[in-house]
Amino acid sequence: MKLYRVKSGIIIETENNFYSLGNENWDTFFNDDELLSKLQKITLEKEPIENGVLIIKTEIMAPIQNQEIWASGVTYYNSKLGRQEESKNSGGGQFYAHVYQAERPELFFKATAFRTVGHGDAVRIRKDSDWNVPEPELTLAITSSGKIIGFTIGNDMSSRSIEGENPLYLPQAKTYDSCASIGPCLYVTEQPLEKDTKIEMAIYRGQQKVFDDQTSLKQMKRSPEELVSYLYRESSFPFGCFLMTGTGIVPTSDFTLQKGDEIHITIFPIGTLINTVK
Repeated sequence: MKLYRVKSGIIIETENNFYSLGNENWDTFFNDDELLSKLQKITLEKEPIENGVLIIKTEIMAPIQNQEIWASGVTYYNSKLGRQEESKNSGGGQFYAHVYQAERPELFFKATAFRTVGHGDAVRIRKDSDWNVPEPELTLAITSSGKIIGFTIGNDMSSRSIEGENPLYLPQAKTYDSCASIGPCLYVTEQPLEKDTKIEMAIYRGQQKVFDDQTSLKQMKRSPEELVSYLYRESSFPFGCFLMTGTGIVPTSDFTLQKGDEIHITIFPIGTLINTVK
């Protein structure tokens, strides 16, 4: 099932039928270990609506209210290589080689809802960075108890010039206004996604595709459950949280985003997250 947060409330999509829930509090609705069962019950009791597609198209919002977004680093081999490349002149390259092999994963705070945008909205690149890229990531939706209740698509915007200058600058490279996007929906399921699930990203500049690549979840070195277990060891999340699981798609050093670029990130069966750059 798919769950959309819209201006007028919440929309459930299942088997091409749409169900509308008005005046539901997203935090309470989201933070439920039995969310899938709750959605199934609602769709049995309510009548579908006819204008669900139109409501989603015109009212869609990021599926977040008071949840925090955290992120994982160096969970793909390509990410390790990319981080080593960007930091080779600062002496920080070996840090990322060690993290890739270490027992403890790299986890860092990414964004609040205030700094997060949704499908169709604009992400930003920092004015003090000349090398900026999107990072497409499977993103876990987790309740306050630590249960993974579903998945969404995440765009972890990154200023690689700042990140590469010094590993200690990572917070500045990762966290700023409109630095993250998630959506378009929350895919609610009790089953893990298949290992061969593809993550695809294309970037358009004008009418021209200037970047296109894909990876799959089988390239991830760490499991979602492992990442969640470390995140929840000493931190509590009263409203639940989102955890980006890292990227296996790293544009080469000669590519940087420009204002007006359009970023398309697709993960089936979640959908496609589209953002422009401002």
